[in-house]
Parts: sequence; C-alpha cells; structure tokens
Amino acid sequence: MRNRTFYYTILTAMVVCFVQNNVLAQVKSKEKTSFQISAPWSADYDVRSDIAMVYGINDNNGNFEERVKGYRDKGYEVQFMTGIAWGQYKDYFLGEWDGKNHLDEGQMMQNGETIWHGKNVPYTLPTPSYIAYMKTHVKRAIDAGVTAIYLEEPEFWARAGYGDAFKKEWQNYYGFPWMAQHESPEATYLSSKLKYQLYFNALKEVFSYVKSYSQSVGKRVKCFVPTHSLLNYSSWHIVSPEASLANLDGMDGYIAQVWTGTSREPVFYNGKSKERVFENAFLEYGSMVSMTAPTGRKIFFLTDPIEDRARSWDDYKINYQATFTAELLYPMVDNYEVMPWPNRIYKGKFSVEGMQEKQPIAPAYATQMQVMVNSLNQMPLSKNKLNGSQGIGVLLSNSLMFQNYPTHQGYNDPYLSNFYGMAIPLLKHGVPVETVHMENLANKNTLKDLKVLIMTYSNMKPSAAENHVELVKWVKNGGVLVYYGRDNDPFQNVKEWWNTGGNTFKAPSEHLFGLMGISESAGKSSYQVGSGKVFIIRKDPKELIMNANGDTEFIATIKQAYETEAKAGSFITKNNFVLERGPFTIAAVLDESESKEPLKLEGTLIDLFNPELPVIHEKIIQPGTQAYLFNIFEVENKNKPQILAAASRATNEVVTKNSFTFIAKSPSNTNNIMRILLPAKPKNSTAVKGGTNLSLTKNEWDEQSKTLLLGFENFSEGVEVNISW
Repeated sequence: MRNRTFYYTILTAMVVCFVQNNVLAQVKSKEKTSFQISAPWSADYDVRSDIAMVYGINDNNGNFEERVKGYRDKGYEVQFMTGIAWGQYKDYFLGEWDGKNHLDEGQMMQNGETIWHGKNVPYTLPTPSYIAYMKTHVKRAIDAGVTAIYLEEPEFWARAGYGDAFKKEWQNYYGFPWMAQHESPEATYLSSKLKYQLYFNALKEVFSYVKSYSQSVGKRVKCFVPTHSLLNYSSWHIVSPEASLANLDGMDGYIAQVWTGTSREPVFYNGKSKERVFENAFLEYGSMVSMTAPTGRKIFFLTDPIEDRARSWDDYKINYQATFTAELLYPMVDNYEVMPWPNRIYKGKFSVEGMQEKQPIAPAYATQMQVMVNSLNQMPLSKNKLNGSQGIGVLLSNSLMFQNYPTHQGYNDPYLSNFYGMAIPLLKHGVPVETVHMENLANKNTLKDLKVLIMTYSNMKPSAAENHVELVKWVKNGGVLVYYGRDNDPFQNVKEWWNTGGNTFKAPSEHLFGLMGISESAGKSSYQVGSGKVFIIRKDPKELIMNANGDTEFIATIKQAYETEAKAGSFITKNNFVLERGPFTIAAVLDESESKEPLKLEGTLIDLFNPELPVIHEKIIQPGTQAYLFNIFEVENKNKPQILAAASRATNEVVTKNSFTFIAKSPSNTNNIMRILLPAKPKNSTAVKGGTNLSLTKNEWDEQSKTLLLGFENFSEGVEVNISW
C-alpha cells in the first residue's frame, strides 16, 4: 500500500509539474507582443498581439471595467497603463476627489506658467496626495483583473522647478531654502537631482502598493515603466529616474519608448545638423539595453507606424522602417510593443503628397505594417552578433539629464553633441558601438565584453567615487579608456563629492586619473595603467561632429586603441549593419559614410517591407535605406507546412498528410497577404468566413521556393483557410 501510494504521489507530482510547465509556457507565449489603447475594442483595429494594455481609468469617457472586459473577451491578456506625471486626472486637479484644488501642483516655469499636457492636465509634481490618488487607480485596475501595471513617462521638465510645491519639496529634501535654477550651475544641478528623486520615490511607493495589494487578493501583478531613452530625455530637457528604477524591488521591467518622434531629433555630423533617424534610433534602443541588461529586468521595445506630430504617410512609412530595423538589430530583446494607439493608425487621416485632403492609411501600407507586426510574434532571441568590430562602448550617466538646461557661462551643447560626438562617427563607419550605463559599473556583466570605452565629463558627472574605482579596475585588467574633454564646462565646479568631504579636485576626471596614477604631461596623450591604457584628448566630443571632417583624428585614435592597445582584432570600417535572427535577415546601409556602395544580399528571400511579399534572389540595399528579409533556406523543418509571413495572425493550425488549415485574424477592412511553405503545389485553396467563400486576391504558386502566395480580405473574427495538395 505504501509503495502504491508512493507511486501515485510521484505520478501526481509529475502530472502537476507537466501541467504547471505547460501553463507557464502558455503564459510566457502570451506575453511577447503588446499594444496600448484607451479606446474600446473594435474590429477595425484588432491587431491580435498577445497583450492589450488598456489605458487610463478615466480615459475615453471612463467605462474602464467595460473596456477591460471587451479586450479580455476577445482573447487578450489585459494589462493597465497610465501616466505617472500626467493623465486624465481632472477629478484630482479640480478638487472632485478630495475637495481640494491641486492645480498648484503642476510643474511651473520661471515665468509662473504651468506646463500643460492638455486642458486641466498639468505635468505634475508627485506630492503625497497625488501618490495616494494614483494608488486608487492601480487598485481599481487590479480589481478589474489586469495582470500588470505600467506607469509611463515619469517626466519632470528641466525648465520647471519654480512653484511653491516644488520649493517645499526642496526644503524637505535638502534642508535649506530653495535656489532658483537659472541663477547658477549649482542650483540647476540640485534642482535636477531633486526632480529625479521625486519620481523615483513616487514609483517606488506606488509599485510597493501594487505588490502588497495584489498579493493580499491572491494575485501577482507585475510593474513596468514605459519610458523614453536617456538620450531622448536629455535631448528634450526632461529629467526622469531612468536606470535607478531597475534596482527597485517591485520593478519588473521597462518599455523602451523609441519611435520616429524621438529619433527624428536632429543631430550633428560632419558639421551639419539634420534628422538621422536610423542612427538615432539605434543608439536610443542601445541605451535602453545597456540600462537593463546587467540587471536582468525585462524590456519591451516600442516603435510606431506613425507618430504624434502630423506628417505625411510617406514620411511615416520611411521612418517606421528605419526605427523598426534599428530595434531588430538587438538580438537579445524579443518582446515588443508593436504600436501605441492602433485606433489612431487605422482610423486616423494624415496628409499625402499631391492631395489636398487628408487621407486614411493606404491599404498597401496597412498590409505591410501588419506583415511587420505579425513577424514580431515569430522573432527569436539570437546569440548572433551584429557584423563589425565588437566591444567598443560609450559611457553614459543619468546625470546627462542634469546639466543641459538652462545653460550657464556661455557653455552649450547643441543637440546633445557631446554624446553624439563619441557615437555617431563610429556608427557612420559601420562600428556597432554600444552604450554603457555608469550606474551599472559595479555589476560584473557591465564591462565584461568591452575592449574600448569612450567617455567624457563635458555633459555628465559621476554620481559616486565608486564609479571610478570600477573603471580603474577594468583598465588595470586590460581595458582601454579614451577620455575626451576640456573639463571647462561650468558644472565641473558644482558642490559634489569630488570637491567636498575632504576632496579638493577641480574636476571629477582629476579624481579618476589620480586613482590611476596618471600625472598629465604636455604633449602626451596616452598612459599605461596596469595591463590597460588610457588616452586623454583635451577636446570636447562636440567638436568632432560640429566641425566638418572633425572625426578623422577620433577614428584613428579608436583604431589604435582597438587594434594596438586592446589587441581586439581588426578595426573594421564599412557602411552597413547586417544581423541574422533565425530565418530573419535585418540590414541597414548608412549614408554619409566613406563607402557609397549599396549592399547586395543573395538567397531565396521574402521581402517583408514589400506588401506583395515577393520571393526574390537578390536584394540591393542603397545607402540611407534598410531591408527586412525572410530567408526561406533557414526555415526549420522545411517539410512541415507553415506560414512564413502574413498580414494576419494564425491560430488553430491543423496539418494532415495532404492538407493545412488555420484561422487567420487581423483588423477588418484590411487586405491580407500570406506566403505559405507547402510540400507540394496545392490543388485547392479556400478562404471562408461564416460559411461563405471569400474572393482570393492572390493564389500563386512559386515552385522554386515551394511557397503559396495567398491573398484575401481580413476579418477580425477570423477567416478559415483550407489548403490541400
């Protein structure tokens, strides 16, 4: 009896384990792609990602629980997103919530005006009462059954910091009276540090509440922060807690909010300022990876087929392809927010060149976009590396946000050129440059694979002496550090750790070089430190890109650092980036590079940027453009019928000896196109909705690739496809 009981116990445990593992696998598979939306569910924008992040308790005329139920009933994992610095919180600001008017908590500028996000919607300072109010929103969302909370965009404008509420927080935090930030670098730096801390504390408190309350009702609700990149916030003069949030116990991850609107911010190169969307997006996504990767936090990458600012559909399409390509060039990320506000994309109208009236999305662009979006559900993680010289990084710090507004003593840094001066020249030479967050230096994984690190203190400052200890350790173990900077910006002298508490360094770099035993000599630019090397170039990085041909010496220095000092192999220059992720090939060819040659890729390829999904055998990619290809040769199990690319998402797939059936779902009133791998030419193909055969707009067999091109009208409720051979 005991043996039989033991046997059944083991068997039961195995079954439970199997069921649990399968449940976990299903949950994991349903959390790969997402979109955010405030509007109720509609067939017209039913994009069929895994997660619907329902936005705002009060948004879209309220009815929050109904909106949640609407998406859940359609099979979505439903989660909740709302702004932490702004939102439809008129009941709070106008006194309906607690009987007090809170408009005086808005972020205020020097002229006494509030910074508004909309009517009666200020960018707010997170006071204790505001935090208490936000807790009521997350509680209501948890009670509605959401599985995650997203508090987006913790933003404090650099030009704010003058209201009574802020002055009170200053006194409480620093213990001495408020200082007007425009009057001195010291006041600017202190003001920004406080803004940073206020939203760090706010998120810490709300997330702590989310965890404790959800656990009290038998749930485990996750917490995420959708945020712009450190680069964009610094460029737009916004302060946000960014990297430090990764250390919060209640923090599960981020959404990297990168899209055309952030990436089209002009940057300098070769003396010219202009939009360089692909390059900027690549660096923005990279800064989000470097912020999170060492911490193990989860990250979703966002891109947007349009943007907030009104532009033409052609402009949106070109830049969507650029940002989409950039996000896929990071093979360690495979979670995506496929779009924000799908109703704005599918129902909105924007300009078309040569037409007077604004137009809805073109059917071809909608189809292309859906092919791209649905491919993200298949996108695998990969250990493949981007082609080019690996192991070159640029150092970043959260303090990048602290000193770019307002300017002091005539020192300025237009378009964040002190950062881009170290990164854009490398990108233009085809180097897959990384960014490294100073706040993560103590993590053993941060510098593990880095050979050359480039840095400056012209645009940021170290938060602690421990940062330098880690840098010194890395150099002594063989790393090569390249320091650019005149160290003459007015923030070198703010009262910080390097010139207080017994330290008397005129600049933080003096402390760093002192730890390395470096005594600068006239005419000397490189120094041996342990097994490593340090280059000190007394130029600000902005000089490398704001002047024509200003990066020539810089590239030569990095080449020497990489090849001769780090002994990392050949320093490869080129004009392209190519990455393979499973069957997907992602490529970008840069303009403004030494080489003007296009890139040629060969194979049996499906062009995923073409809404016709043609099979091609050669792709020529011109400078300034990108390509997204599906390599049929790389398909696993080529004998298995499978959908390779589609402007819809398939479910209920059934394969028999001579047939393949599935249900295809995508937004109604759009056109589907599918490229399907089959073992033989089909004898019959049908698309059926509600018992009625749909007209096939495409039904073409390609014998060489063994693929069927099938086209028909999309319906959100699903189209049953039957193929037999």
